[in-house]
Amino acid sequence: MLGVWRPLLSLALSLAESPIATWAISVAEIQGKSFRSPYEGQTVNEVYGILTAKDNYGGWISDVPSSDPRESNGLRIYGPHALRGVSVGDDISLTGRVAEYRSSPNDLSLTELDLIRDIIIFSHDNPVKPVLLGEERTPPKGQLSRYDDGPDGSGWLAIPNNVTRVEEENDALRPELYGLDFWESLEGQLVTVPSPVAANFPDRYGAVWVYGAWPVSGLNSRGGLTVHFPESEGPPDAHSGAILIGRPLDNTKLPRAYMGMEMSDITGVVTYQFGDYYILPLTAPEVIWTPDERPSPATLRSGLSPCSLTIGDYNVENMGPRSWHLPTIADHIVSYLNAPDIVFLQEIQDDSGRKDDGTVSADKTLSRLTAAIARVSLYEAQYEYAYVAPEDGMDGGQPGGNIRVAYLWRPGKVTLVSGSPVGNATQATEPVLDEEGKVTLRLNPGRIDPTNAAWEEARKPVAAAWQTNTGERLYTVNVHYSSKRDSSSAQGDARPPVNGKSEQRMAQVNVTAAFVSSLLALDPSAHIIVGGDMNEFLQTRSVFAPFDGLLTDMNEVAGVPPAERYTYVYEQHAQEIDHILVSDAVKAKGGAVEHVHINTWATSKGGQASDHDPTVAKVWVCEAEGGEGSQHNDDPESVIVQAPWNQVVVL
Repeated sequence: MLGVWRPLLSLALSLAESPIATWAISVAEIQGKSFRSPYEGQTVNEVYGILTAKDNYGGWISDVPSSDPRESNGLRIYGPHALRGVSVGDDISLTGRVAEYRSSPNDLSLTELDLIRDIIIFSHDNPVKPVLLGEERTPPKGQLSRYDDGPDGSGWLAIPNNVTRVEEENDALRPELYGLDFWESLEGQLVTVPSPVAANFPDRYGAVWVYGAWPVSGLNSRGGLTVHFPESEGPPDAHSGAILIGRPLDNTKLPRAYMGMEMSDITGVVTYQFGDYYILPLTAPEVIWTPDERPSPATLRSGLSPCSLTIGDYNVENMGPRSWHLPTIADHIVSYLNAPDIVFLQEIQDDSGRKDDGTVSADKTLSRLTAAIARVSLYEAQYEYAYVAPEDGMDGGQPGGNIRVAYLWRPGKVTLVSGSPVGNATQATEPVLDEEGKVTLRLNPGRIDPTNAAWEEARKPVAAAWQTNTGERLYTVNVHYSSKRDSSSAQGDARPPVNGKSEQRMAQVNVTAAFVSSLLALDPSAHIIVGGDMNEFLQTRSVFAPFDGLLTDMNEVAGVPPAERYTYVYEQHAQEIDHILVSDAVKAKGGAVEHVHINTWATSKGGQASDHDPTVAKVWVCEAEGGEGSQHNDDPESVIVQAPWNQVVVL
């Protein structure tokens, strides 16, 4: 009955008040079939809808659903006092101006009505049925936008990026194919996320990325969503079905979520803010289930065979000599990585930490770390260390910290090849032949082309030549490439999204690849390991193209399932930005690698010692006695285990 008399009453009022009648326009017509409203900037009269939710800045109305899935039947009503006297459930009509609001030039716009007037309330307590996601409407897997299609086949990670602007093109939505289009087609609507699972910790505003009971790609064993290639030749999945859950509209508090936490159903309105699509829940969900709190230690251990080595990699996040987490990192190296033979470290600060006083030495930092490792292991794991001090303030990172890469190693198994001096901040090392005709480095350890423009305000990689106690040689490069600072939101206007400093990382990979090539030119069968925080996904094909044919990902060598390849979590993505890559000689002998999720599986950000997980790999640098394949057998070995009272026992 309401649908019959409501327009007639409104028409009568319009005819009485204005010589020119303005007919009602539906919410779906205002939203339109694309990102921007066809009525942008116009005043629309007699817009009907039921008030579904309110906040301090207005509310949302819901109209009769459209038969076209591209047209949302929900709409933001903006104005702190616009809906005074109107309650949720009221069936109303109103007049307002259609606006496209964006808080940043790089954001998508939010369609809304502002300058609200002439509100008429027809009835109260009208229910609005939410759209059940996963059944009535299902988010697509795959890409976020039709414009994420760069020439390198990397989809949303394609380079070049920022080629197209969604708002300028304003094409008709294709919600069945693309994530941005899907969420835009629901903008302003009331929806329900069934059985939501958290993909990450809350962000600094308390919002949580979740996915619901619908198909997703890259689901890992913890319940997170890992960046990977669903098809070997296709683009990586952008996890476009994940959505941010914002502050509840009734001011209840969201759970302190972490990866894999399951919650009760969430019902709320879809909106766009701060560069992403959100659902603002009517009330906070409850926690239904939480995963186990701690991961298992690595199973890989150093053995007695001189042919096998374990290699650890760990970004220890701004570690100085007085850092609170230094003892925890020491415990991780012993108890979770089993004290690898060589450890690649990144983000080692100078001896004054964040204090900007010109200090560049890190002897105090590394001495305290190696001493802590010795204590935790009851002096079973004794490490030496090496690094090349940077120039003050030239390598980026936390101001005053002078972060750099460094090596730890256990001299009972491996040592630096002697005969070469340690390089300084501006000297470049290079491979040369020693008096015995073996490949070594002119500076050992030494920096790789440190004055190259690729390393401006970035950490310079440090190469080292090593020798086992039986004389086998291997070569390592410890890297920490430029961060993704200045990136745009993955759900922003720029397509493909801006990948901050990607061109600089491409240049850094080029310099690293040239060094590896120079090693292989002197010894085509050289055992080379390149590892560290590369601040980039291997799925960004253009950045890592120079390594093609030179190095292989240890995950591929070891056959790690793609969904389990992650060392970091950002937004909805579990991702691997810390890598261990090996030359063909290492690849040919096989190997193993494990990512130890001691930090990404924490139950809060405060429970993390670093924002990165460590990794440990086991490689072979010669053929063990007994013939081909025998190097893959487990060696008799010293096993370090953690006792219940937080002491370490050596068996």
